[in-house]
Amino acid sequence: MALPLVHHSAFDAQFSAAHRFPMSKFTRLAEILVADGLVPHGFHVPAPALVGWLELAHDPRYVEAVLTQTVEAATEKAIGFAVDDRVAMRSRCATGGTLLAARLALDGGIACNTAGGSHHASREGGAGFSVFNDVGVAASVLLADGDVGRVLVFDCDVHQGDGTARIFADDPLVFTLSMHGENNYPTEKARSDLDVPLPDRMEDAAYLALLPALLEEAHRAARPDVVFYNAGVDPHADDRLGRLSLTNEGLAERDRRVIGFFRERGIPVVGVIGGGYSRDIETLARRHSILHRTAAEFV
Repeated sequence: MALPLVHHSAFDAQFSAAHRFPMSKFTRLAEILVADGLVPHGFHVPAPALVGWLELAHDPRYVEAVLTQTVEAATEKAIGFAVDDRVAMRSRCATGGTLLAARLALDGGIACNTAGGSHHASREGGAGFSVFNDVGVAASVLLADGDVGRVLVFDCDVHQGDGTARIFADDPLVFTLSMHGENNYPTEKARSDLDVPLPDRMEDAAYLALLPALLEEAHRAARPDVVFYNAGVDPHADDRLGRLSLTNEGLAERDRRVIGFFRERGIPVVGVIGGGYSRDIETLARRHSILHRTAAEFV
């Protein structure tokens, strides 16, 4: 049985190669997964997120502004790019992709998106290359539909999942954990249910040594019916925005330990790719594919 993988061509909003956000990584990641035999039966293709879904996690006025491409200049500056029609559709499809991956995971135990992890978007608006908070929306839809009763967000992107923390700050049904660089973006941190600030230049061994206790604590506190796992690769030593010093092997072992912990306990896991920033799209896309290769071990 193959790992269910979610992809949509709209994930790539076709930015210039000179843009700070490496948009073409989504297309190249999908190509690599196909070429390497990880998609024998094709991708699961998501529908764009519905307005009603988006409004469960975001202010309706902000949702309307994105869908009509009338986002205020200050918010676009905070996001890091203009919200045009391609960006709006990309954001809806990536969000729909995480929800589809979640439903596939509930059916089969594990599934991954080839996008997702836009964790800086909060209820009021976007920030940090995040337009809609796909995990925030997907978790909210599952809870609203009664598909799950409790959710854990286990976020290993190098930047704090501040938007997710703020969306669920007063929601006892969603437990947010963020394992992030202490001195990295955002400057003003939110309060997750469990924050794990990491010092600059942390290497594989020290990072991995933290996981057993964190996994136990998160499992005990969250008692989740599903886990959203943000497998950002920006903790890598070569990441432009990371400031940590993990290797490819360290990232793979991180993914293996997190996914394995919850799958051994019969808890569905939804993988999203999170952040990763490099001008070398080939290397970056292959680094993101570590999540999908590792997750395939648990099918």
